[in-house]
Amino acid sequence: MDVRVKLPVMDALSVLNKRFGHTAFRGQQEAVIDRTMAGGHSLVIMPTGGGKSLCFQVPALLHAATADRATTHKPLTLVLSPLIALMKDQVDSLQDKGIRAAFINSSLNRQERETRYEQVANGRFDLLYVTPERFRKLDFIDVLAKRDIKLLAVDEAHCISEWGHDFRPDYTRLREFRKLVGDPTTIALTATATPDVQQDIVRQLGIEAGDVAMFHEGIDRPNLALSVEEVWGNDEKFEQILDIVKKYEESDGNGIVYFTLIKTLDMFSEMLRKKKVPHFCYHGQLERRDRRRVQSDFMKSQSSFVLATNAFGMGIDKEDIRFVMHAEMPGSMESWYQEIGRAGRDGLPSDCVLLYEEADLTTQMEFLQWSNPTAEYYARVHDLLLHREEEAESFGMEWVRDTLHPKKRHDHRLDTALQMFDRHGVIERGRERGTPKILCDLPAMLQDEDRLEEKLRRDQQKLYALVQLIRHEGDRKAFIHEYFGIPYNEAS
Repeated sequence: MDVRVKLPVMDALSVLNKRFGHTAFRGQQEAVIDRTMAGGHSLVIMPTGGGKSLCFQVPALLHAATADRATTHKPLTLVLSPLIALMKDQVDSLQDKGIRAAFINSSLNRQERETRYEQVANGRFDLLYVTPERFRKLDFIDVLAKRDIKLLAVDEAHCISEWGHDFRPDYTRLREFRKLVGDPTTIALTATATPDVQQDIVRQLGIEAGDVAMFHEGIDRPNLALSVEEVWGNDEKFEQILDIVKKYEESDGNGIVYFTLIKTLDMFSEMLRKKKVPHFCYHGQLERRDRRRVQSDFMKSQSSFVLATNAFGMGIDKEDIRFVMHAEMPGSMESWYQEIGRAGRDGLPSDCVLLYEEADLTTQMEFLQWSNPTAEYYARVHDLLLHREEEAESFGMEWVRDTLHPKKRHDHRLDTALQMFDRHGVIERGRERGTPKILCDLPAMLQDEDRLEEKLRRDQQKLYALVQLIRHEGDRKAFIHEYFGIPYNEAS
């Protein structure tokens, strides 16, 4: 491999100190940055809050600082991120530090997007955050051709793997993306990945396995106290919430209580209001401005807690979260571990409590069926939208839903099907009545019943692993390490 001369570590430390306000690197950050600046590819697995972003942000600024100012193609670090809200938060934070960063995604209108394209082409930014779907746009690829892509950072890299817990089909085109931008140095980052997902990530990168260095900091957070409380009914859950809030009300500590269902969150919020217990609420049915207001108020608060669905927390970098409680069972070991990782980022003791009620397991099993439609169902939706387009456009999505399953209005398979159609480029969104237009045939992946059944089986295994953790009578941290394929030192 043609490896460039490594820059002195002091250069990286200077960037870390002057731009990010830290005096020293943590864990393996320095080693990752050294390898990245030497042109080596890496897979980085660090716990939530471990500082993954610095592993590509510092090199991005070093590349920009050492570039030849006379060159036509200015260096650029391209960051693939799957979440629009998360990338905006990250870019806002970087801009507050005086760092030349920007994002391009579907939240921009046409004029904003064209202006941003022009700014990128002219070398205005050193870091550019985009979703993988952006590579479907030829005008975007033309813009990138005017820059020297020094580094490609793939955030939330578990989305690359169809066996990961948040698979994004466009991530499977990663080797194509790399080729389009000149096969730059690549760094893939995630908080959680089982051994098979790690292997799939490396394979999807399109790089020889021997050329990708693994940096795995493990998943142990010694300051987090993990506990499971079996409960029966909402009254017992409510008492558990009150107990943990009371435990921290004198300590200026903050907390998150996670729910699966919005209706359950709203019910508990009303119960807290009747007790005159102040709190925030955050879920996907709130208007965007209300979600941003809640997030901002929570970040500024000294002693508060928020009732939230799993949409809350991405991009939250609040150090003094003293507790994370799951009032309803999450859908997988990976989801649960990622969410509790938001507690105790300041290194101080924090509680992670999972309330287990058997009825919640039934809910999650139903969710798995909704999130894994069969090939026959995908075909039915595609056929309906293609051959009965006028009716769908006239009567809207409620008619589509009623036509597909008239006796099961709570069936959410249609939502999953449309989401997958969108990710695969099968439909065009945004028409007046919200009914999508079919653009192409179903991809092979959504017609392969064996593959879809295997996906469902793996999702069920992830849920079952969490049930096993709940019922585990030994060291739960040892169980978690075994699940993620990481050696465990009990003394740690």
